[in-house]
Amino acid sequence: MDQRRPGLCDYRTLELKKRKFTYPSYTMKEQILSNLDQAGELEKIYRKNKSEFKSNFNFLYPEIKGKGLADFWNARLNYESDAVSWGSFREWRFLLLAALFAWILAKLPSFLDINEEYFYPRNMGFVVFPFVSAYFAWKKNLSLTSLVIPIITVLVAALYINLLPDNPESDTLILACIHLPLLLWGMLGFVFSGAKGKNLPSRLAYINFNGDAVIMGAVLLLSGLLLSGITVGLFGLIGIDIEKFYFEYIGVFGLAAAPLVATHLTQTNPQLVNKVPPIIAKIFSPLVLIMLLIYLGAIVYAGKDPYNDREFLLLFNLLLIGVMGLIFFSVAESAEEKASNLAKWVLTLLSFATIIVNLVALSAIGFRISEWGITPNRLAVLGVNMLMLIHLVLVNQKLMLSLRKEHSLKEVSLVVVRYLPVYLIWTVLVVFLFPVVFGFE
Repeated sequence: MDQRRPGLCDYRTLELKKRKFTYPSYTMKEQILSNLDQAGELEKIYRKNKSEFKSNFNFLYPEIKGKGLADFWNARLNYESDAVSWGSFREWRFLLLAALFAWILAKLPSFLDINEEYFYPRNMGFVVFPFVSAYFAWKKNLSLTSLVIPIITVLVAALYINLLPDNPESDTLILACIHLPLLLWGMLGFVFSGAKGKNLPSRLAYINFNGDAVIMGAVLLLSGLLLSGITVGLFGLIGIDIEKFYFEYIGVFGLAAAPLVATHLTQTNPQLVNKVPPIIAKIFSPLVLIMLLIYLGAIVYAGKDPYNDREFLLLFNLLLIGVMGLIFFSVAESAEEKASNLAKWVLTLLSFATIIVNLVALSAIGFRISEWGITPNRLAVLGVNMLMLIHLVLVNQKLMLSLRKEHSLKEVSLVVVRYLPVYLIWTVLVVFLFPVVFGFE
């Protein structure tokens, strides 16, 4: 019998076999792990798909730190320059053309004399998400065949939502218009991941990108509002009223371009905002926990009744969604760093309090259904609350395990992103199935 000690290759083989059952998308990780000492091979893998290489490498780095060329590649991929990179002329030409097409779509009611109340609720999502998706598809050099799913989804959704009966009082129409942007957001995530929907590190990177893009977009919008106010005011001082023209055309173009510019700047200058979301998460998580506990007590003291007060139940659910979003955002932002026990305790208690809020909301929805029957709104709220409850319980379990050192926040973040397609499936049902099932009422 061969009594040789297992070498490095044998060790990596065993590790790779184990990782196949841990990570759903392991091909890129497998290549990185097996070529840690091969500079040329790593360069070839990197050039094939730079964004996927970076997301997978960053996911693996805590485990391979100090091995082979890992530290060199970490420095290369995550080097933060003090200088601002604006990108190439070619990139800005693409952004300008995409923003122009987005502006034309946003101005279609003016160009074609379409009723604005009919057009905008149905189509506002198409002004943003498809063009940002096109930017990532172009940047990542994705093939047309890999984009079949998002292209067909966007085209079918656009045709379907605009063919629904024009009934402003229709609950199913309102629900479809509310949920459609979430479907388009999911398609953007699919493109962001390089058309590899099962790549969990890319999903996590997508969550982080959303936080960065929202912050950058808010800065751009505030700057744009300031510029607009100064411009209109200065022209007003010389007796030229440009307010109507400015906001109807230049202002709308700025709004259409803002998501694209924010996306580009976060991709070319991650150092500009990537430190802000973790700070926001760490500051607001304990504050929201305190607020939520006080609020639950105040509800009892004030005698508010979510069982019979429809508006209060709606606000209650909006609070639930907002707090749950903060939990998931905080977990995603803390996944790549070693979180303190205090931070883990805050997230665990916050998720537990949110579960209580969710149970109260579910009981109120169940009561209303038992008393007054099923309506599209009640069924939609019941469905999303059930999905959120399951998700929160799964995340809370992992958070409690992380307190006992059995799991890191990275494991918790994987639970967060692994469940996201469930929301996407429910969104498809609400957008496409509810109007038909409930007779477009």
